[in-house]
Amino acid sequence: MTNHYGSIEAGGTKFVLSIGDEQFNILKTNQIPTTSPEETITRTIEFFKENPVKSLAVGSFGPIDIKPESATYGYITTTPKAGWANVDLLGKLKAALDIPMVFTTDVNSSAYGEMIVTGGKSLVYFTIGTGIGGGAVQDGKFIGGFSHAEMGHQYVKRHPDDLNFAGVCPFHGDCLEGVAAGPSLEARLGIRGEDIPADSKVWDIQAFYIAQITVNTTLALAPEKIVFGGGVMTQTHMIERVRKEFTKLMAGYVHVPYLLTDYIMTPSVANNGSATIGNFALAKDLDEKNY
Repeated sequence: MTNHYGSIEAGGTKFVLSIGDEQFNILKTNQIPTTSPEETITRTIEFFKENPVKSLAVGSFGPIDIKPESATYGYITTTPKAGWANVDLLGKLKAALDIPMVFTTDVNSSAYGEMIVTGGKSLVYFTIGTGIGGGAVQDGKFIGGFSHAEMGHQYVKRHPDDLNFAGVCPFHGDCLEGVAAGPSLEARLGIRGEDIPADSKVWDIQAFYIAQITVNTTLALAPEKIVFGGGVMTQTHMIERVRKEFTKLMAGYVHVPYLLTDYIMTPSVANNGSATIGNFALAKDLDEKNY
């Protein structure tokens, strides 16, 4: 009988719950809004009780505690998401479902999914949306130490036409998330990103910041690919803006041995679905290790 695996992409706006087979085909999926922890987790548990799986991977918004030896392993920790700080997400799921589970960040799940789909072994995935997060895979393993990476909160050089914008990050003000996440667009202009014309100067400012993190990632990790997902990058003009700005900012210092269209990319999986594929693969890996 074919084994079924579960995926939870736990986002600050919605939870995407999916069931997949051994080939990572989606058999069933459901989206529920991220409301209170009690309501959202209860509905998640109900879905997987109605659709049993052999193992499950959770890719969550964060910060989260991913250290199994920690007293707060499986918790969402210092998130600015109202009501979700210090929530024992994994513990509640395990108590109700009693199956093997993997717990990582949503961007790690996305990076793993892109690795599976593209066949690469070294890539970095950024989501540029309501927040900014980044996950890195090297030789098929996540990069991290005492915790997971928080690439979206790195500091960046300010664009000369953006010096008076304070940024929207509640912790750091004008870190990358503070100046380039989706809410920064509305904070500057009073207009949601999807309603801003493609020729607006604000997109050049966004590309300047996103290109900086692309340069920093290239210099720090030298991956095979850098993939940008999330709502901001669904603007079809953005990825080429980032490539052009990357070339200017790198200034010929490091030669990237790939076409930029193959190096700085949008996701290979449609509809930002990389995390679901990654979670299926992580759940299958766990199942095979426990076999």
